Amino acid sequence: MKRILFVCTGNTCRSPMAEAIFRAKSDGQGLEIRSAGVAASAGQDASLHAKQVLEERGIAHDHKASKVDEGLIEWSDVILTMTHGHKRAILTYFPSATEKVHTLQEFVGIEGFSDIADPYGGSLMDYRRCAEEIEESLERLSLMLKDPGLRKSVDE
Repeated sequence: MKRILFVCTGNTCRSPMAEAIFRAKSDGQGLEIRSAGVAASAGQDASLHAKQVLEERGIAHDHKASKVDEGLIEWSDVILTMTHGHKRAILTYFPSATEKVHTLQEFVGIEGFSDIADPYGGSLMDYRRCAEEIEESLERLSLMLKDPGLRKSVDE
């Protein structure tokens, strides 16, 4: 079974949206999907705008924030971060994760390896744009998992 961990800063906006959207997309693919933050306050709810964006997409997600820890690092097969800064933070504290930590966009081959901007404190429209950007990457990830030739890179 493939275990995917999405990571952002506080685990209240980007990574919970990525977790929920990808869980909905990959239903029945035998994946375990979680999210966490490099500076999360454990137990915190997802932001109101993140919940609303998911609700607009018909995705139910009862989320409580988790902080990245050794257990989650060991649990995961692939760690997909929202920014290069998140990736660096994980590698600073968990150098053993080098082979499995990537930014989401670099992992799925989006040119330029850009970061997914943090909508925290922004408008509902900012969250919608963020969710669209995440979903574009998740579409590519979903295709990678379905295509045996592309899946090899995910399974390594």
